[in-house]
This record gives sequence, structure tokens and C-alpha cells, in this order.
Amino acid sequence: MTDSSRPGAAADDLDGASPPPPKAPLSKATWQEIAYLLANFPLGVPAFAVVVVWLALGLGLSVTVIGLPLLATGLMVCRQYGKLERARARALLGVRVEEPSPLRARESGFFPWLWTRLKDPVAWRHALFAFVRLPWALLTFTVVFASLFVGWPALPWVARWLSNVDRAMVRGLLSPSDELERRIAELESDRVTVTDTAAADLRRIERDLHDGAQARLVALAMGLGLAKEKLLEGQADETVAAMVDEAHGEVKLALQELRDLARGIHPAILTDRGLGPALASLAGRCTVPATTSVDLAERPAPAIEGIAYFTVSELLQNVSKHSAARRASVEVWQAEDRLLIQVVDDGRGGARLDGGSGMAGLAERLGSVDGLFVLDSPVGGPTRVTAELPWRAPDGAAPAPASKRERRPRGR
Repeated sequence: MTDSSRPGAAADDLDGASPPPPKAPLSKATWQEIAYLLANFPLGVPAFAVVVVWLALGLGLSVTVIGLPLLATGLMVCRQYGKLERARARALLGVRVEEPSPLRARESGFFPWLWTRLKDPVAWRHALFAFVRLPWALLTFTVVFASLFVGWPALPWVARWLSNVDRAMVRGLLSPSDELERRIAELESDRVTVTDTAAADLRRIERDLHDGAQARLVALAMGLGLAKEKLLEGQADETVAAMVDEAHGEVKLALQELRDLARGIHPAILTDRGLGPALASLAGRCTVPATTSVDLAERPAPAIEGIAYFTVSELLQNVSKHSAARRASVEVWQAEDRLLIQVVDDGRGGARLDGGSGMAGLAERLGSVDGLFVLDSPVGGPTRVTAELPWRAPDGAAPAPASKRERRPRGR
């Protein structure tokens, strides 16, 4: 029976041919690629115009006081444009490109700010992306728009090929700087941090010597000089005995201060016995009951041991001074090529990197050796500090296999 309500049904039946199968709908990914390609042109035109006008004005006025600041401001805008384009490519093309590192001037002031932005390679690549994109955007818009009407069977392949070119452009021009460039910038920043830290340590040692052991030794020398004069005058009585006894006490105090200073520079127990006994000694001196657990197959390089020791030392001092905790724990272990440290206390929490407790300094010191510092301290506690350091075997030896208890830092 013929369905006369369908146009052309009778002709189909008379010809004896069945109707063609319905076309399969385009996939969601294909529609996203089409949307991306069609949006390239309307978005690319204003971006191209802004870049051309900005460059023309900035370079033309570079001999004046406003030219270079205009270029620097435009480069900041280019960074934001790149951020938007990365988000669009991530949403529609599935291209995931890491965000570039934020710019940080090594010194404060207008001219360091200006120079840092003018030599920003990321922003210049974003400007290049906006400049070269317009011809390509016009081509893709024309091809895809035409294919929607006259080239429907080939549209998925056309969209995929054209969008692959866009994916390559996004990865090439909107990605962060290459690894060497990134590492150079990081090392420049880290060099400043290490220099400042070393200078601060030297000032601390000089101050401790001047105000502590040196002052006591001066007083000791004066006391012994007076006692010597009285002995030469034949006044060997109880006064001289008291002076000698006082000088003896000063000697013992000076020796103790020198030992503490030497321990602050590099403790002998760390050199002789390693992190386990050294951290146990630190925990024993903490005013809050603290336990230690050190699980290392072998010792890392002395420099890494020293940084780990002083990191735990400062964290336990913070626990003693600020946490109002009842107990604390220190765990150290190796995970692949990293040395991990975790210090936990059940105190009142609320610690911050900018809270004036030395946390920011610890984070900078660990960052200078490619380490990490993570602080988790909600108000009410507990406080959990996790530090990671690169595992460097002594004398360039290969690192030992990770401990049997290898694990990542535990969450709260």
C-alpha cells in the first residue's frame, strides 16, 4: 500500500527503488570543531586590528616617554588574549596547554617592571598568533561555511584537517616558553634567593658571635685579668676565688653557645649519623612531645640532608612557639627521586605563608633547589606541612631504590 502522504512515494514505488538511508548526524566533536573554525574570523579581525594599531603606535612613539610603556601594556593584554584563546581551544578542540608562568620582576620599581614585560617571549608569541591568524581564519571560515551547504559528506574530514592546523598553532604559539627558557628564568630568580639567604645566614652568625660567645669571652678575659692582678698583689683570698669561679662559669657558657652556634651551622650528629638520629635529637629538644619516623634506604647528598634538617628544625620551633599543640610528628621518606618530609601537629592551626612565622622563607629556600613546600593549616587545626626535595645521591652516585613504604604525602 502506497503512502500518498509522502511526497514522491508513488515515484519511488514505480521505480522500484528504496529511499536512500538517512545521513548519520555529525558527532559532538565535529560540531565543536566547526564552531571553533567559524568563530575564528569574527574573533580574529578585532584581534588583528588591535595588534596592528598597538604595534604601530608603540613603535612609532618609542622615542617618547609613552611609547615603551604602551608596548609593555599591550604585551600584558596579549597575555590575556592568549589565555582566552587557550580556554577556547581547550573547550572546543580538546587542546590542553599549560598556562605560562606569571611574570616576576627581580627588583621593585618602574624600570624593572617595564623591562620584564618588554622582554616577555610569551606575550610576543601571543601577539604573533593574533597577527598571523587572520589570513588562516578567513580561509577556514570560507571553506567550512561553503562545506555546510555544498560539501556536507566531506565536512567532518574538512573540519578535522583544518582544526588540526589550529591545534598546532595553539600548541606552538600559545604554549609556555620552552623548557630551557623557563629554567633560565627560574634559575635567575633562585640565584637571587640563594644569595639573599646566604647573606642572611652570615649576618645571623656574625650577630650570634658578637652578642653571645664573643661578649662572654671578653668578660672572661677581663675577669681573669683582674684575678691575675690580685694574685700578683698577694691578695689570694676569697675574692680571687670567687672571680675565678665566675670566670669558669663564663667559660662553660661560652663553650655551650659555641656548640649551639656550630650546631646551627651544621650539626655534628647529622654529619656522623644521618637524618634519623639528627631529627630524633631535634624532636627531643622540642617543647611539644614529638615523634620521628625516618625511612631511607641510604643517605642523600649532604646539602639535601642539611636543608631537610633545618627545615624540620624551623618547623618544630614554630610548633613550640605558635601552635599550642599537645603532640607533633615528623616523617621522612623517599618516593622515587624525591625526599619527602611531613610535619604534623594537633595545634590550633591558622598558619599562613605570610604570617611572619618563617614559612615564606622556608618555601623560598626549598624552591631555590627545585623543591616544594605545601602548607595545610585550617583554623582549629591540625597543621600539616609537606616538603619535597630532589633526591641527590652523594658524590654523583645513582639514587637508591625507593623505600618499601614509598608513598605520596597523606591528606588530612
